[in-house]
Amino acid sequence: MTLPATKEIRRRLQDSYDLDRLYGETMGLPTGDTKEKPLRELAALLEAAGTPYALIGGVAVQLYSAEPRSTKDIDIAVPTFDHIPREALERAGFTYEGRFPHSDNWRSPGPGARKDRIAVQFSAEDIGLADAVAHAQAVEVEPGLRLRLVAVPDLAVLKLAAAAEPRRRQSKRLVDFADVVRLLEEHPEVSVALPDLRERLTAVGTKILTASLDVNVAQGDEEEKRR
Repeated sequence: MTLPATKEIRRRLQDSYDLDRLYGETMGLPTGDTKEKPLRELAALLEAAGTPYALIGGVAVQLYSAEPRSTKDIDIAVPTFDHIPREALERAGFTYEGRFPHSDNWRSPGPGARKDRIAVQFSAEDIGLADAVAHAQAVEVEPGLRLRLVAVPDLAVLKLAAAAEPRRRQSKRLVDFADVVRLLEEHPEVSVALPDLRERLTAVGTKILTASLDVNVAQGDEEEKRR
């Protein structure tokens, strides 16, 4: 599957940065970073360190989607957590926030408060991530910005796995589910590469809907008890 044209990738990235600014202005938040500077710094750092990686998550969905899609995180897949260039990240001013069940979390450099700096999440050692890194394609977005972008089928698999994870918040699972639907709409050829994807998507969607209904019923029961 071919990547979008470089000019189109550049435009979609700019849409994403603009949405970052618009969100902050709309919510009345202090002026914080867009993803532009951290993404540039991160890409250059990983390239210099020779780190095998793939850009995944919401930014990757944005680059494969004609319609703008906002996310405040930068998600990176690496083969193992040992591949993360920790010393280089710290020298560049990235702040380590700790290891979580499925990710190694950092914050972008900057003088602002933690919540105003871009979150960077490295994922590794889960099913599908090694394939995502191996299949990633390099794209020269512009001088000084070279990204290794996950392939669409791998992105759909990873997003579907996130949607299926019952420990995630329902709202996040729904976003991941919608991202898979978006990828299928814009890239129907994914169904050829992943012939069982639609069936799996239906099964995951049913589970998410059932879990959401169970939560609503439980909340209703609690409210009834308090009356």
